[in-house]
Amino acid sequence: MHVPTHAALIAPRLSLASCVRTYVTRSTLGAELRVEQRYNHFPAGAFCSMTWLLQGESTIIRRGDESIHEPLPKLAFAGPQTLPSVSVNPGPVSSFMVILIPAAVRALADVDLAALVNRVVPMETVLGAAWQALGQAVAQAPDDATRVQLVEAFLEPRWSAVRQEAMPAADRQRYWVEGLALRAATSGVGQSLRQVERRIKQWAGLPLRDLRRLARSEESFIQARTAVESSTPNWSDIAADGGYADQAHLCRDTRRVTGLSPTELKKAVLEDEGFWLYRLWV
Repeated sequence: MHVPTHAALIAPRLSLASCVRTYVTRSTLGAELRVEQRYNHFPAGAFCSMTWLLQGESTIIRRGDESIHEPLPKLAFAGPQTLPSVSVNPGPVSSFMVILIPAAVRALADVDLAALVNRVVPMETVLGAAWQALGQAVAQAPDDATRVQLVEAFLEPRWSAVRQEAMPAADRQRYWVEGLALRAATSGVGQSLRQVERRIKQWAGLPLRDLRRLARSEESFIQARTAVESSTPNWSDIAADGGYADQAHLCRDTRRVTGLSPTELKKAVLEDEGFWLYRLWV
């Protein structure tokens, strides 16, 4: 009996929407996949993540245009990624991922995100004892629902204590709105510009221009969802609505974030098993 692959987004509780972007689950256990279907394509992104490789193995084999060989730790922490990446699973896998807002990571764990840009490291090398205990508890949990409960029980009191100082009210409101939209979708001081830029990079690990570019790209991917699922997208309209100078600007950013042009990305999302995360996100 053929078992399909499984992948899903799980929205966080709204009180954690400015801390947790989303949870991602993925399983190919029991699925009959060809070798080329065991690749996983990930876009660049400004967020951080904690990943549990619950069963199986995974190796990062490309970051941007560079071929690499980085086995994924069983419990991994990733900083912001300015380049798209590809991993491969030699056999069946089951994984659970928590995607985190960088400002929240900075406030909760005092992690130097600038030193973790485009890096994936063992969780215990950057997070303290309490986080490591959480990591072990999540790894031993029987199902995704229990994993989410464990993470949220850990984060809720900690984030509640620091979020007012860690994040401006406007940003908390924005993430709350985004969290609300995700829940709906998944259920069916100096003042100079230089000082501000420096502080943003310290908080998020990336300069403001990169954060804006990644956010704009994500918004355009989401806007293109209906077009990708139906007919030929009007990339000019999507570019204009997304704040790009023109269609060529959109194409350059899309290639920088994903490694593909918008048309190539559309085809890959529709036809390639390895682009499962893009199908979830957009």
